Amino acid sequence: MNPHPPKKTLLYNILFVALCGGLLLFLLRAPDETTPHLPVDADHQEFQVMDKKEAEKICETCHSAENNMPLKEGHPPKNRCLLCHKRG
Repeated sequence: MNPHPPKKTLLYNILFVALCGGLLLFLLRAPDETTPHLPVDADHQEFQVMDKKEAEKICETCHSAENNMPLKEGHPPKNRCLLCHKRG
C-alpha cells in the first residue's frame, strides 16, 4: 500500500522541480566576479604556492598606508586577502 496518495506525490515533485529551477535561475543571474586576482608577477610569485594563511600574514608588509601600495579607502578587513583575491 502506497503511504502517499498520487496527487500528493505529484505536488511534492512539482514543488521540488520549482525549487531546483528557482535555485538554478538565482545562481545563473549572479553577478560576475569583480575582485581582481592576485597578480602573477615577480612580486607575488612566492604567494602563488604558499599556504593561504601564511601568505596573508605578509600582504600588509607592502599593502599598508606606510608602504608603497596602500589599500583603497573602505577596503574590507585585511586579514583574509586570498579569500577574495584568488591566485592566478
